[in-house]
Amino acid sequence: MTTIREREQDLERTLLHPLAARAERTRGRGRPEEPDPIRTAFQRDRDRVLHSKPFRRLKGKTQVFLSPEGDHYRTRMTHTLEVSQIARTVARALRLNEDLVEATALAHDLGHTPFGHAGEAALRRFVPDFHHARQSLRVVDLLALSGRGLNLTAEVREGILRHTKGLGPILPPDGPVDHGSLEAEVVRVADLVAYVNHDLDDASRAGLLADSTPPEAVAEHLRRSYGDRIGFCVCSILETTDLDRAPHLALPEPLERLLEESRSFLYANIYRHPLVAVELSKARGVLCALWERVEADPGPFLGDPGGPLDRGIPLRTAIADFLAGMTDAFALTLFDRLVVPKRWYAGPW
Repeated sequence: MTTIREREQDLERTLLHPLAARAERTRGRGRPEEPDPIRTAFQRDRDRVLHSKPFRRLKGKTQVFLSPEGDHYRTRMTHTLEVSQIARTVARALRLNEDLVEATALAHDLGHTPFGHAGEAALRRFVPDFHHARQSLRVVDLLALSGRGLNLTAEVREGILRHTKGLGPILPPDGPVDHGSLEAEVVRVADLVAYVNHDLDDASRAGLLADSTPPEAVAEHLRRSYGDRIGFCVCSILETTDLDRAPHLALPEPLERLLEESRSFLYANIYRHPLVAVELSKARGVLCALWERVEADPGPFLGDPGGPLDRGIPLRTAIADFLAGMTDAFALTLFDRLVVPKRWYAGPW
């Protein structure tokens, strides 16, 4: 009897582009598992990420603005959902594997620290090669499910690692290096489109754009509604990409210039804006102080039976895992308990 999963795989053979990834051809998992009767391998990965504790913690992690006074600013969770939506739209239009794209998009930022990139900068003081993409891979491989990991497919793991600039492909234990799927490219571009547009949107909401003059291409882009901005980016990619001629996503030169100018403008004028920088400087101080406290006495935090130290994980790696997994609120609460002096009274005055 044909299973639902097998019917899904038949549909992939019929509907997807010849260059698309197919679940039945997955390179597999680190620990072999019996196939699910209902879900394909990539659908199973998506569900594992969605139901994991690291994914739920994203709602409490900063995107750009730390503890903003308003409900409409992005968090790491809403960023992830926007990346997923954009990536799925592109994948569907190009007849790529939407399940693989969604699983990768939902998992791509699981390793982000509290307090956004300020937290990442703080951890690099102690672990110079710390990077949120590598940490995301570490989360799904080793840290989720109390150290068992999610045991995701090689294709999703690869997409997680390759979603950002400067990181190469996963090196397999044997065989040739795999240079990435089209689905991984889609998530990488969707991540850039999402954060450039929503960070500009949040900066405008916060009133920070009034203090600066964006480049003309960025200013013209900002005159569109938010939905039109996303639509412009997605349509530009789809109008330029022809997988039958070239097996890669194509960004037209005007869009590529717009995204690069927007990114440069955000780094120069928003992420380093005095009102943002002063709060993120405090956040870096919080994580640095927590690192020093945990390193001085790791037992209460890392020394439980079966915990990271018990499993032989090096102390500095275990501290980085512990701090990177925190939400903003948990980090601030622990800082208050460990670092901030408390008033006490010896008796009645």
